[in-house]
Amino acid sequence: MAMGLFFLIFFVLIAIGTPMALVFGGMSFLPNLVSSSVPYTVDAAIRSMFSSLNSFTMLAVPLFMLSGVIMARGGISKKLFDFFAYFIGNKTAGLPCAVVLTCMFYGAISGSSPATVSAVGAMCIPFLTSLNYDLVFSTAIVTVAGGLGVIIPPSISYIVYSGASDTSPSDLFIAGILPGILIGLCLCVCCYLHCRNSGEDKLVLQKNYAELHSRGFAAVFKESFAALLTPVIILGSIYGGICSPTEAAAVSVVYALVVSLFVYKTIKLQDVLGLFTEGAKSYIGILFIIASATAFGRCLTIMQYPQIVSKAILSVSSNKLVIILIMNVILLIFGMILDNIPNIMILTPILLPIANAIGMNPVHFGIMMTCNLAIGMVTPPMGINLYVASGMTKVPVLKLARACVPFLISFLVALILISYIPAISLVLLR
Repeated sequence: MAMGLFFLIFFVLIAIGTPMALVFGGMSFLPNLVSSSVPYTVDAAIRSMFSSLNSFTMLAVPLFMLSGVIMARGGISKKLFDFFAYFIGNKTAGLPCAVVLTCMFYGAISGSSPATVSAVGAMCIPFLTSLNYDLVFSTAIVTVAGGLGVIIPPSISYIVYSGASDTSPSDLFIAGILPGILIGLCLCVCCYLHCRNSGEDKLVLQKNYAELHSRGFAAVFKESFAALLTPVIILGSIYGGICSPTEAAAVSVVYALVVSLFVYKTIKLQDVLGLFTEGAKSYIGILFIIASATAFGRCLTIMQYPQIVSKAILSVSSNKLVIILIMNVILLIFGMILDNIPNIMILTPILLPIANAIGMNPVHFGIMMTCNLAIGMVTPPMGINLYVASGMTKVPVLKLARACVPFLISFLVALILISYIPAISLVLLR
């Protein structure tokens, strides 16, 4: 089947709103239905779907999603925010920067960008506006910083990429630490420049800072300790060789339940079944996408489409810097029109051979891909973070997207550094 016709049908199906699982599954069947000489039969595609779910690594995805749901209901984000605000709440842009730091830590709990926007935004946006920060600015901070949920480990996107590329999820988790911190620092600089130029209500901020300090550091630390300990337990067990990422995901669910039920007492026993049901509903759509996208990726490989695309891109230039730029542009464009998990399943078999051809480490490529797709979560028309934040605050999506531009510029600066300086991703692996 001609590659041009294949991808034309693929994009037409997406454009008319066909569910992604059906698009991937249908396109996996299509070549063999058109020509029986194609070796990838419908039976083989179905077997690929089932085998993709029979994966110990992929089991971490629903577990981390469930842990994120429990943490969100348990009010963990409020404890994290108070801890950071205690130290920088009286500084210029201190509270907006505390929001960014809260998103970073919450990302190390949930592994999901929309979950981070929802959990942190529900608490931080009303709080910032009560201190006379502009509603659109406050919403934009959370919208963009929420993208750190897929970059700061543990990340669901890293786990999916690991399955698509046969790369160690533990290596990806370690490699994602410094890039996530770099992006967070760039966003904090952007917050500082905005607040320095636009001004803040210093009297209100000082009053809030004094109230927080009147509780004393010991009380604030005691309240936030269990929340701060969460990423330490999850990541420490992985990096210390105690648990695999999947086992750590199971530990995170148990820990989230214990903290929310018995430490903070923000959920009750009768709520647990509903939380598990909510987690299952969140995962079920992703489950079908992962299964069908795996079959789609194997179909592409058998049809040799990735090799054709790879030769075409490599024929444009032999310069490694130019090839990396082209891959970034492709990832940014796809990030604007598709969610990150379908993108990972589509683009990994196409772009990873190109990355290998120019000597790019697969772990470095995975981090670069995830950072690009995180930006896609804040850019129309897909921009899932935009819709989540807009739904909470009623700020129009396009107005919010415009307010996010300065933050996205700082995000892009970090992306350029991550793309062209491999050590940012790989130094902790050495």
